[in-house]
This record gives sequence, C-alpha cells and structure tokens, in this order.
Amino acid sequence: MIKETTTLHEVLIIEDDAEIRRFLRTALGAEQYRLREATTASEGLHQATLAPDVIVLDLGLPDRDGIEVIRKIRENNTRTPIIVLSVRGSEEDKIAALDAGADDYITKPFAIGELYARLRVVLRRRTGTAAADTALFRTGNIEIDPVRHRVTVGGREVHLTRTEFKLLMVMVRNPDRVLTHGQLLRDVWGLTQEDQAHYVRVYMAQLRRKLEEDPTRPKYLRTEPGVGYRLTTEEGL
Repeated sequence: MIKETTTLHEVLIIEDDAEIRRFLRTALGAEQYRLREATTASEGLHQATLAPDVIVLDLGLPDRDGIEVIRKIRENNTRTPIIVLSVRGSEEDKIAALDAGADDYITKPFAIGELYARLRVVLRRRTGTAAADTALFRTGNIEIDPVRHRVTVGGREVHLTRTEFKLLMVMVRNPDRVLTHGQLLRDVWGLTQEDQAHYVRVYMAQLRRKLEEDPTRPKYLRTEPGVGYRLTTEEGL
C-alpha cells in the first residue's frame, strides 16, 4: 500500500486526555506525521507559535476553553489549519469553533480514517489557496474558471448571477471546509447582513438547481445541518 503522506508534516495535538493522545500518537505516527503534544491551553498556545503544519485541538482543556484558544491562535496566525476534535457535538459548539477560525470539526468518538482524510484536505488546501482566484477548479463534472467567470457542468456552460458566482467562489477558496451561515453572509453580503440567514439558503438552492445532478440530494454542495455548507471535492467524498 502506498501512503499518500510523502512529506513529514508536523501535527500539534492539544489534548488533555492521555488515552486519546496515545491513540493519535500511534495512528498518526504510522502515517508518517511528526507529532508535538500539549496537554493545556497555555502550553498549546506556546507550541502553536512554533509553526506546526496543522493543529488538532480538543475544546475541553483544563485551563482555558478551546474556543478561546482558537481565537488566540488566529490573532497572530491565519494560515495554520485547525481541526477541532471534541466530544462537544452541539450545533452551537460547532458554529462557535468554526466562526472563531477552526477549519474543520470532528466529534468524538471518531473514525481514524475520517481524521486522516481531514488532515490531507487541510494540508493540501494550505498549500493551494493562493492560486484559488486564478486556477481552474474541478470537482466531478463541474468546472469553474475564476478568471473568465465561467462555470460548466458536463461541458455545458451554466449562467450564474453575480451573487451566485460570488457565493460559489467563497466555497471554491475553501474546498472541503465547513463554512457557517455567518461566514458566508459576511463574505458574500457584508457585515450588515449577518442576520439574514435566508439569503444563504435561497442562493444555495439556486446553485444546486444549476450545478447538481439531483438538487434534492446534492453531491457537492453539502449541508452541514444547523451549521452551514461544505463544497465537497472528489477527494473529500
């Protein structure tokens, strides 16, 4: 079996549960990740300044809530991906973490295969985001040309309104990442429209009718119930 991780990416695990740390140490080490560990928020914040490639963070830390840790990291570090790994699975917790700056959220108990997939996605996105506004984007039979503002499905050009295209491009810049209703409203409609969640639902429905084979069972423009939406690529399926 050929492993997909060909470079030694460094993962910082901020987790106070010794059993979870031991499991992650074994599982991620087997996939050739280099690991650093922290058991408290203060130790994790210090380790985060040493530029790991990705951070895996528990929210229930003994000395500070994980949401605060995310915000603190994001004050000085906008690039390092943060994956939350937490037993807290409520919609409110997920939205708070993602709005604070987390890139993804996995609820415990979890399948290690899902964590592997999320790690690959955020690491790939970390190196590829700079080209998102100029490079052709493809997933399945959908192709998006950001420069020409052209979208095709199965080779057939699809007309999108200016707002539909803007919404789609926000998702293209964040493939396989959960985007909350609040994030999408801010990026597409601006800060003054943050209480207009129905805007996102209406325009997402329009995009699905134009891009999905079956809009009632979307394959690519996925709903994360109560949280937001995710543009799923072939790799993230």
